[in-house]
Amino acid sequence: MDAKKYALQANGSFALPDACFKIKALMENENSAIADFANVISVDPSMTSRLLQIANSAIYSFPGEISTISRAITIIGTQAIYNMMLVDVAATAFKHFSNQAIDLKRFWRMSIFCGLATKNLAIKAGIRDIERLFVAGLLQNFGELIVAKITPEIAQQCEKYSPEDLPWDLQKKALGYTYTDISAELLKIWQLPEKIILPIRHFNEAKTIQINKDVKVLYLASRLALVDSHPDEFNFDDNIDETLCKSLNISSEDLAQCVDIASEEAENILTIMNGGLFSK
Repeated sequence: MDAKKYALQANGSFALPDACFKIKALMENENSAIADFANVISVDPSMTSRLLQIANSAIYSFPGEISTISRAITIIGTQAIYNMMLVDVAATAFKHFSNQAIDLKRFWRMSIFCGLATKNLAIKAGIRDIERLFVAGLLQNFGELIVAKITPEIAQQCEKYSPEDLPWDLQKKALGYTYTDISAELLKIWQLPEKIILPIRHFNEAKTIQINKDVKVLYLASRLALVDSHPDEFNFDDNIDETLCKSLNISSEDLAQCVDIASEEAENILTIMNGGLFSK
């Protein structure tokens, strides 16, 4: 089965809700007002509750209580709202996932951490529009969840990675391509912008093609996420490419700071999204 067929089969189980498309359309309309966004979100009690919870969390550290949807949107921003909805889609898929083909706790932690690390590395690299890179980092490995759902026996093979057999190498052996190729196909079905899909499609070849900075930061973030989730098996020296870091003007101190920030923010998000169930 090729990557596109996996994505087409998964779209029914992992479909974007209508609210995501409505928010995206509002973002593309320069005449949209905060009230328009609030009207879309307010019809979903779960989304409303989560939005207010995030607005009042330590992530934003805003003085005083945020009690209205419109105020929360003003504080967080519409792009962050859209990203939050994508996180919610991922979280919903995660919660409804029933088989044990993969380590779900590890999958979710790595996804959140990679999104945050990508965003923070992008800041260090001087990249604009960093929120799209959070989405790219968050969803780059969503293909793993799809393979685990449709062909769990293949996912189990790919789960047995080690410093000698890296995740991406095992995926190519088992599938002929990586999980990120499936992720890219699904995001294309979801009509996400190409500037989000492109780095996902190409970042594992960052050492050879180096299309742009987005590809490079996503490559580095994915390796940082691997080390973060398996500190006893993987280390920074063996998995971080110094040449890529130099090309982005990212120092070892920058990397360490990004890891610290991503780790702390990941704990906050995981606590909010999952009620502390998957905190590290």
